[in-house]
Amino acid sequence: MARLVMKFGGTSVANIERIRNVARHVKREVDAGHEVAVVVSAMSGKTNELVAWATEASALHDAREYDAVVASGEQVTSGLLAIALQALGIQARSWQGWQIPIKTSDAHASARILGIDGDELIKRFRERKEVAVIAGFQGIHEETGRITTLGRGGSDTSAVAIAAAIHADRCDIYTDVDGVYTTDPRVVPKARRLDKVAFEEMLELASQGAKVLQVRSVELGMVHNVRVFVRSSFDKPEDIDPNANQPPGTLICGEEEIVESEVVTGIAFSKDEAQISVRHIEDKPGVAAAIFVPLADANINVDMIVQNVSADGKTTDLTFTVPASDYVRAKETISKAKDTIGYKSMDSATDVAKVSVIGIGMRSHAGVAAQAFKALSERNINIRAITTSEIKFSLLIDAAYTELAVRTLHTLYGLDQA
Repeated sequence: MARLVMKFGGTSVANIERIRNVARHVKREVDAGHEVAVVVSAMSGKTNELVAWATEASALHDAREYDAVVASGEQVTSGLLAIALQALGIQARSWQGWQIPIKTSDAHASARILGIDGDELIKRFRERKEVAVIAGFQGIHEETGRITTLGRGGSDTSAVAIAAAIHADRCDIYTDVDGVYTTDPRVVPKARRLDKVAFEEMLELASQGAKVLQVRSVELGMVHNVRVFVRSSFDKPEDIDPNANQPPGTLICGEEEIVESEVVTGIAFSKDEAQISVRHIEDKPGVAAAIFVPLADANINVDMIVQNVSADGKTTDLTFTVPASDYVRAKETISKAKDTIGYKSMDSATDVAKVSVIGIGMRSHAGVAAQAFKALSERNINIRAITTSEIKFSLLIDAAYTELAVRTLHTLYGLDQA
């Protein structure tokens, strides 16, 4: 017998028939003798509808009331799934974030989880054999008593946090794909599903553009050592053996569970990038701070940074990337600080993309990045900027070459299906 958290996203609970399908997945695990908590998202498209309503009511709305509105989507789904489970003869009840409680910060619309009391859930597992159906994405600020939400993709974070709180053996993330792939199969048809991915690798994949899991959920899993299993909710419940060593999907786990690591695990990419270059700045202490402190104060995340010093050592150019959604604000922020920075000109571009090569095997292999540089040059793909870490390197290229670059690197590192 195991204790499981099962999380289902919006497409998995998009209508009543799919909610009944989810109920059958849950019943399969309950019948196998497992203790189960289920975390659900709002029905597909519902959160966008609620956000639109809040904006239509007032463009400048109170963030606390915004959270009260958008959190209602998950409340509906949790109640409907509890009803569907009861119809199958399973003891179940729905829980809202504040009932558990899931305590969060007061940063409405992007709150962070501070603590979860899982004692009552565990007690009900033991005494009533009861399935807990929990509204994801939401919590409560202890001091104000107000409902909070965790930001887009927050149900993944809810699920992993609850798994840690109730000491679950595994957190299953059911989605519309059947696992984590070496890259996006829509770009590379030969991409293959990975059986296991280390937490560090998944953190890099998620932060560099892979959309399977929210970054914060992977962070939580790594910190609390919660094994996360990504699998498809569209597999027929009756076709899956709940006692199998590993059903179809991808296990995100500690590096020690992976016997032999590939040099490269996957290729991630993001077209949500913008490049800004600040030219001819006096090369002196404090210049970088004059640029990046105002950006940090404006909550603009800076990713790749490249500095070029002139031959005479008197001036320098600084190039960096920001999310495309922050492009205009970033330019305005730098323009306002021009007198402090003392630059002569600023160039920018939005037709760029970031391609990242990720793998824990890079730690023990030299020349991995050099292979990429050579392969891309042979395809006449120019590299604008490069950043590296222990298990990843990222390249900034022209957006028009994104798919060619991803396919080239995927083949280069032997990730194509045999």
